[in-house]
Amino acid sequence: MSGSTLEQSRLALALCRSPIPALRKLTLAESDTTVTIQGQVTSYYLKQLAQETILPLLDGRQLLNCVQVVTTTTSRE
Repeated sequence: MSGSTLEQSRLALALCRSPIPALRKLTLAESDTTVTIQGQVTSYYLKQLAQETILPLLDGRQLLNCVQVVTTTTSRE
């Protein structure tokens, strides 16, 4: 297994092992220079948590947080 594959596993495991279900649904796209987090969450707080989960594992790569915050509103009639 190459170093890159090991690193991908570490990053993916960090999200997969999160106690927060919304973070476990996010995906990662990685290259030698960048890591991109993608997916949808329901708050900016969850978007920040996803970023903070990955930051310590970047090893000098740039993080692109492309997570979308999607809020749903329900009307009460």
